[in-house]
Amino acid sequence: MFARILEFELKHEKKDEFVRTVKSEVLPIMKKQVGFLEILPFFPEKAREEKVLNISLWATKADAERYERETYPKVHDLLKPYLATTIAVKPYTVETKLCEHFVEALAA
Repeated sequence: MFARILEFELKHEKKDEFVRTVKSEVLPIMKKQVGFLEILPFFPEKAREEKVLNISLWATKADAERYERETYPKVHDLLKPYLATTIAVKPYTVETKLCEHFVEALAA
């Protein structure tokens, strides 16, 4: 399994609009991508902090790289109006031997 971890800040008071856009426009695009498994969005508990982490999980590194090349620019354009900073994208390999229950839940 492979992960793309995105780190960015939202513009003040844009969280609700951002979430609506991700749910209605971004997720349908991602669900059509070969190898896409899930996204895990993390928002700060403190209202003054805007830094968001978003993890997208992919079956393989090749699936994530294809998405990055072919589809991510369109997704980025959809999200751009809500961003206060650029998005930092970091790729990771998920060590599935340490999260077997999570992997089983994804497969179900």
